Amino acid sequence: MKLKSILLLFAIFILHFSCSKDEVNLDIDNDGIENTVDNCPNTANANQSDIDGDGIGDTCDNFNDSDNDGVEDFEDNCPNTANPNQEDRDGDGVGDVCDTTVSNKVPCTNGFAGIYPCKDYDLLLHLPMSTFGSQEANDSWGWTDVTTNKEYAIMGVLDGTVFVDISDTENPIYLGKLPTRTVNSAWRDVKVYENHAFIVSEASNHGMQVFDLTRLRNVANPPETFTSDIDFTDFGNAHNIVINEDSGFAYAVGTNQFGGGPFFINIQNPKNPVAAGGFSSGGYSHDAQVVTYNGPDTDYTGQEILIGSNGERNGANEVVITNVTDKNSVTRIAKIDYSNDGYTHQGWFTEDQRYFIVGDELDELEGDVNTTRILIFDLLDLDNPVLLSEYFGPTEAIDHNGYVKGNTFFLANYRAGVRMHDISNIAAGTMTETGYFDTYPNDDSTAFNGVWNVYPFFDSGKILVSDIEKGMFILQKK
Repeated sequence: MKLKSILLLFAIFILHFSCSKDEVNLDIDNDGIENTVDNCPNTANANQSDIDGDGIGDTCDNFNDSDNDGVEDFEDNCPNTANPNQEDRDGDGVGDVCDTTVSNKVPCTNGFAGIYPCKDYDLLLHLPMSTFGSQEANDSWGWTDVTTNKEYAIMGVLDGTVFVDISDTENPIYLGKLPTRTVNSAWRDVKVYENHAFIVSEASNHGMQVFDLTRLRNVANPPETFTSDIDFTDFGNAHNIVINEDSGFAYAVGTNQFGGGPFFINIQNPKNPVAAGGFSSGGYSHDAQVVTYNGPDTDYTGQEILIGSNGERNGANEVVITNVTDKNSVTRIAKIDYSNDGYTHQGWFTEDQRYFIVGDELDELEGDVNTTRILIFDLLDLDNPVLLSEYFGPTEAIDHNGYVKGNTFFLANYRAGVRMHDISNIAAGTMTETGYFDTYPNDDSTAFNGVWNVYPFFDSGKILVSDIEKGMFILQKK
């Protein structure tokens, strides 16, 4: 009986010892989480953190994430600073939150450069309107100093004209502003000849300002307030100015003289411009291009040919071709009408001078046109021009200014930004959009916001864009 009691007590002791051991083994790492649900049962991690969500607690996971942002160190562009979205604005492989080298460049990646929709064109630089102390931008042009090889952007603004050294877009220099000669105006236009800028405006009695661009080489304390070198006042307001650099003649159009037709100015000596007559028989000209002709029509080889985009509200809308070689005996060669016209705005030759590409600014608003429309004219025979085809773009935005460089047609397309088109097959009447940069991401509707002008002629490949509300953009093809 005594032996049975002893054996019973021993059995109870063994049972109690076994139960106590099992209770301890329920939480091997003593972190308060039972082994069966512990994501690191052998290493204490009471908060059960599992940043990568793989079911293995961070304290025992081979996943290395020093900043606990969910991106493993070997893939993290800022391994020691949390940046879960991996933002890298300048595309240099170093995340924005730890990048000590600030870059103005925003690459076009996955259809966007920052907030701007894009295709195949990167943003090198953006200078907002606040940079220039003005509210609106309008026209733009460029100048390359062949002595220093520096590149300069020239942009019209509400109260004058601004000049920016864009040679190094990581270190641009806003050099200064040439104030409007009279009053503010939303319309200003500038062209360059022999290292001088020639500026006109719709501002009352503005005339033409002449500014020696070589002065930009030595600006001691930018930005400066400049003065013009010469003020040419033989006309008052003007809508636009074009220059034939071969002949040294400027043509102010939309002035208060010659019925708005071209006003001729000899600028061969840039600081001594001389009025040389004008032409009123072609009607009001909104914009024009003038070339020393070397196209396919040998009847006019070597002649100075002006093609005016002669838009008029509630009047004639047409393209007028004029021989202006002899300023005292100007002759109209031909005029071109077309259907669904709204306002013949601006056009540009292809480089072989065979085709003329024209935009109508109001056909998207007032004509039977639902998307951006561009007209392509075949000028094989200048006396008998032919409408070859019409190009319709992918948006309903209004077209503005367009220029040709090589086989690319660059179009300032207001709310649709700037659009680039392959015209290598233009003989078949074909233009193909190959790229774009949309400075107005809100929408692509028919309204007068966004891109006013594009200047694609820098040898470096930089593309200058003036946006009415957002200021100056410099782009480059990827």
